[in-house]
Amino acid sequence: MAYRITLIPGDGIGPEVTEAARRVLDASGVKIEWEVVEAGEKVMGQYGTPLPDHVLESVKRNKVALKGPITTPVGTGFRSVNVALRQALNLYANVRPVKSYEGVPSRYTNVDLIIVRENTEDLYAGIEYMAGDDAAVGVKIITRKASERIVRYAFELARREKRRKVTAVHKANIQKLTDGLFLECARKVAQDYPDIEFEDMIVDAMSMKLVQSPENYDVLVMPNMYGDILSDLAAGLVGGLGLAPGANIGEDGAVFEPIHGSAPKRAGQNLANPTATILSGVMMLRYLGELEAADRVEKAVAKVIKEGKEVTYDLGGSTGTKEFADAVIREMERI
Repeated sequence: MAYRITLIPGDGIGPEVTEAARRVLDASGVKIEWEVVEAGEKVMGQYGTPLPDHVLESVKRNKVALKGPITTPVGTGFRSVNVALRQALNLYANVRPVKSYEGVPSRYTNVDLIIVRENTEDLYAGIEYMAGDDAAVGVKIITRKASERIVRYAFELARREKRRKVTAVHKANIQKLTDGLFLECARKVAQDYPDIEFEDMIVDAMSMKLVQSPENYDVLVMPNMYGDILSDLAAGLVGGLGLAPGANIGEDGAVFEPIHGSAPKRAGQNLANPTATILSGVMMLRYLGELEAADRVEKAVAKVIKEGKEVTYDLGGSTGTKEFADAVIREMERI
């Protein structure tokens, strides 16, 4: 029986990297029926919104989606489609693994951690208003329910993947009520997992520690904004956003997507690195329970990158998006 999965190609390089990922996933042996729906700038004229209702309905119906990057205007224009999608579907856990791959130019070779980011509240709740003409106010929301839920998700993930430590990241020394509540919830939930080491760290110190000694960290859990920032920082430790997959997981569905942007200047040139989207597909396969196929895809990606002969420009090569996917598929056949 085939899985029916929503595919949202996205904007900019999105259609290219999602097509590459789709070809690789189809070659994995897992039977998938793709339901393609469009969102983002390209549908604004037709629907008056970058996130039409039928896109949400498709994800709700299929329970699983693979999504390409979607452009978000800076400062003006519509709100982030990514944030709106997560909130509308209550995809409360944003999971971003960060892993070193041999052959990638980087200062580090031993990074293997997972950032778990609360996805529904904090400043990303989008509550802003003008207080007169000269002051803009943003409301930061941290709730006990969401905090306990995301920390418990992080501990369950750590236990499932045999990880040794969970670090709660916060700014409770300054944000005593909001981040203070998050930290209180993290300490409470940690008591239910005596088999897993727990610590907490202030976000600015965490930024320094990740650069100094990323090998000391395993699973990091934090509120929404810190997770957005630190996951990009962590991606830089292993070669950049082109290698960084992501998942948005809720109680009744999941959306998998690379964490990089839409890079409109690179669109249509067959230059973009599809690795992050392919690895997001690997996360999707594992979510579906297709562990053998997921391992085969990841091993093939790792082998192509290690050999370095057919990699994209950001990895020091000259191979195109389509050709990189071809190389991964050939390696999968060998495996």
